[in-house]
Amino acid sequence: MLLDIALFSGRLHPLVVHLPIGFLLLASIFEIISYKEKYAHLKSSVSFILLLGFISAVFACILGYLLSLSGDYETTALNNHKNSGIILALFSGLLYLISDGTFKKLLVIKRSFFTVLCLLSVGLMSYTGHQGGTLTHGTEYLSLEVLAQQERIKPASVEQAMIFEDVVHPLLIQRCSQCHKDGKMKGELSMKTLNDLLKGGKNGPAIVAGSLSESELYKRITLDPEHDEFMPTDGKTPLTQQEVEIIQWWIEKGKAVNGKKLSELKYTQTIKPIIANYLKIGENNNTAIFADSDYPLRNPNIPGFSNLKLLDSLRNLGLNIRIMQHQPLMLDITLPEDKGIQITSIKSALKAIAKNVIWLNLSGCNLSDKDLDFLPLLINLEKLRLEKNPITDATIPHISTLKHLEAVNVNETSLSRAGVEQLKEIPSVKRVYEWKIGVLGNK
Repeated sequence: MLLDIALFSGRLHPLVVHLPIGFLLLASIFEIISYKEKYAHLKSSVSFILLLGFISAVFACILGYLLSLSGDYETTALNNHKNSGIILALFSGLLYLISDGTFKKLLVIKRSFFTVLCLLSVGLMSYTGHQGGTLTHGTEYLSLEVLAQQERIKPASVEQAMIFEDVVHPLLIQRCSQCHKDGKMKGELSMKTLNDLLKGGKNGPAIVAGSLSESELYKRITLDPEHDEFMPTDGKTPLTQQEVEIIQWWIEKGKAVNGKKLSELKYTQTIKPIIANYLKIGENNNTAIFADSDYPLRNPNIPGFSNLKLLDSLRNLGLNIRIMQHQPLMLDITLPEDKGIQITSIKSALKAIAKNVIWLNLSGCNLSDKDLDFLPLLINLEKLRLEKNPITDATIPHISTLKHLEAVNVNETSLSRAGVEQLKEIPSVKRVYEWKIGVLGNK
């Protein structure tokens, strides 16, 4: 608990650290402009402002030290910032003593020399702030390399998109680099290059080509958001389902390659519409149809579908429906947990599109085993999320008939250990997420 209090207090450092910056800068400005007779009266306030600057600098140093205990910062940059911050705090205290009337009786210092010292404090403050910026934004945030770096030109088509350079890496930089970069590497992990990802951090490789189960990054972003190891942490916005799908495909099907265009890779039929939508390529990128003769369709029994009005009616009922592919029609359906939709009111409509449902998310909808008796109709289902529902082992017979099911999430359900083992024995199932089984609702 004491460590948590210390860490929480340390996170106030970015707030408090701006106080000495403001006070010391204000004192220097007042000192300089008070040379003019018009502003001479400001000279009398310089000593008090310096006192405020010294006190706030000391507090900033203490909070900065508490923040450094998290161990998330590169040692050299941290020491530079810490040492210069301590020196600045002591220097501001010295300036206060020099400006104070009591000290002036002991040592007479020319005003011009005092003014130079004030300017030196601004210089030291700038250096200290730069070191702090290095910790926050990385060592290259003010480098010539960054200033000379040219923005990548958006690919003209999804086939021309470089899978790592245009899609995956910008995604990771946007979502993860705030905590995983030079100068601030949580878990000793950097997102700067693919080699950094393959090398990983203190928990092992972030990426293992072709293996989702060994890729620490994928495991972390697909945990329950309430899990202690879920990423990103500290209330930052989680990756969207679309972003997770891109990373999943890149690791599993794309073998974590770089330097390759999407047109040079195999098995891209399902991921092309997702990437086109992510990059906003094409006028109708959210429903674009892409042909890929190199992709061996794993399930040729998925039928075509033309009753789009039925999809609209389901959306009107509150379901979230995403068209993954048009030919054949592949659907990703989510029953929102916060809209109070009853499964009985949509069962008949779900049955009508059952063969086209490829991904189904029913998490947190308070569903019972009886509510899920329609699952055997979803004969082409590949991914099923049932977490946070009071289901038991009685649901397993409904699931075991799904010959194309690859992944099922039963986190925080009432399934038994034996039930989970039964799920793992289903031939097609590759991944079973089973956190907090048998203890639904317990934290």
